[in-house]
Amino acid sequence: MHPPIRNVGIIAHVDHGKTTLVDAIFRQSGVFRENQAVQERVMDRGDLEREKGITILSKVASVAYKGVKINIVDTPGHADFGGEVERVLSMVDGVLLVVDACEGPMPQTRFVLKKALARGLKPIVAINKVDREGARPLEAYDKTLDLFIDLGAGEDDLFFPHIYTSGAGGFARISPDGGEKDMRAMLEMLVNAVPPPTVELEGPFLLQVANLDYSDYLGRMFGGKVLRGEVKVGERMTLTRAGQRFGFNVTKLWCYDGIQLVEVPSCGAGDIVMMSGLDDVLIGDTISDPAQVEELPVIDVDPPTLSMTFYANNSPLAGKDGGKFLTIHKIRERLEREAKVSVALKLDPESPADAVKVDARGELQLAILIEQMRRESYEMAISRPKVIFRREADGTVTEPFERVTLELPDDCVGSVMEEMSRRRGDLQDMATDDRGHARLTYLVPTRGLIGFRTNYLTITRGLGILAHLFEDYRAYAGEVANRTRGALIAKDPGKMTRYAYEDIQERGVLFYPVGTDTYGGMIVGECARDEDMVVNITKSKAANNMRSSTSDATTVLDPHRDFSLEQALSWLRDDELLEVTPKQLRFRKQVLDHSQRRVSERRSEVNV
Repeated sequence: MHPPIRNVGIIAHVDHGKTTLVDAIFRQSGVFRENQAVQERVMDRGDLEREKGITILSKVASVAYKGVKINIVDTPGHADFGGEVERVLSMVDGVLLVVDACEGPMPQTRFVLKKALARGLKPIVAINKVDREGARPLEAYDKTLDLFIDLGAGEDDLFFPHIYTSGAGGFARISPDGGEKDMRAMLEMLVNAVPPPTVELEGPFLLQVANLDYSDYLGRMFGGKVLRGEVKVGERMTLTRAGQRFGFNVTKLWCYDGIQLVEVPSCGAGDIVMMSGLDDVLIGDTISDPAQVEELPVIDVDPPTLSMTFYANNSPLAGKDGGKFLTIHKIRERLEREAKVSVALKLDPESPADAVKVDARGELQLAILIEQMRRESYEMAISRPKVIFRREADGTVTEPFERVTLELPDDCVGSVMEEMSRRRGDLQDMATDDRGHARLTYLVPTRGLIGFRTNYLTITRGLGILAHLFEDYRAYAGEVANRTRGALIAKDPGKMTRYAYEDIQERGVLFYPVGTDTYGGMIVGECARDEDMVVNITKSKAANNMRSSTSDATTVLDPHRDFSLEQALSWLRDDELLEVTPKQLRFRKQVLDHSQRRVSERRSEVNV
């Protein structure tokens, strides 16, 4: 006998509307009171998720329909958070694949579907946004079917249940032009098409940790799908990891009810549970009954492809912008906490004492982590992201490659192809449609994507869509052209003056407004040439008692260039750092003293 539970993961390419679709299911299944004020995208609970409009961490919530509990797990759509998708799939028995009716399947659609099929999960397809202008739901269905075939899906999977939906409109229809005005058809399909959990109701307790959380009051919280038996508060359990065993007592248990975690005395097989009682818990650990200790295979995720080094902020302005946590010890503690929660983030144990090297899946994942830390009052200095090379058994050096899909206006194709060629991109496919848009597919080394997004959006006037997925490790592709302009470096500490700004703006583009505090070795702008230039940004106009007809004429100041965190990371060179504080982003040279920097540059030239 199976428990009356359905565990379903919602997977999709970024921005295909899965979180909005979940909102509609919640609203119509009684999760909220009739008069309750609820934010849009209720599953995106973090400030950064709301600001960026993307899901970063997977979340669990539940709805009840006709006596069946449906646990819904929302997953990130961005490739940098693929590790989140991996661990979610270990908790569910079926997946709802959301496909945009206008765009059809996209690269991340392929990634998440391939993972789901490899795990033998039953897919249901929702063709979403069918009420949008330009929607082609039947064409999107055909392309999705082609994708299933391309991924080698079994014959049963090719007859996947599908439904036509609008998260914003709050309806699900059996056919694109159906008359249904609510989500009832979707709930019916989830209950009937998603198989019940394949678990053992009786027997000693067994669970693999796939979800981690932290509470200031309760400490570490951990859980996943109960694979066998039942767990009660106060029972003795054993955690197993790499052959090691740790005993603990279960102090509290929670199950999901709507979007809330509700404390319960016990939880049985098939449900998704959270528990507390032990602090040192990692994703993939096995929790079992001490009478029958087991260890399940670890959860595999795609390898990290980028690394970045974190340093304590030792600039003359350290601690001036409201930062509370400035030491490398505090920074390392925070990164260790993050690594315990994220399966795709690794800390290098061989990092020097004054730094922490972090391996991650991509620029966005690192930028999100840094933004979270600065909002928590951390200050740090960060190196340029670098790709992780591998040396194969035969001695050859390989590097990670990404499959990049670009959708852009036809009139931008030439410029984008030129940019991709400069970044060692290899064109795999090119197609155009009747709307004046082109779709380009490239294989490009991960190095070539560092800083590409900003240039791409500039070239396409903000109209381009970019998606990329890790492909595999391949032979080193050769040098990739980096930043082509040098830096304007402040000579002395002090405030930027208008007089100096007027003079220096002729030599490049400045990054900060007049009145900004600077220090020697701080980068205040980009030079017009490919060379570093030391400038006197604090120079004041000499006071004299002579007057002329032109002495008081005012020069118009060029606007300074603002950087987002992702743009700032991609602008860096190897001998530069980004100083991140709660209020400021500052570029600086690693070696601040000008004479010492010249000595280290000469030494590096000799070593080369």
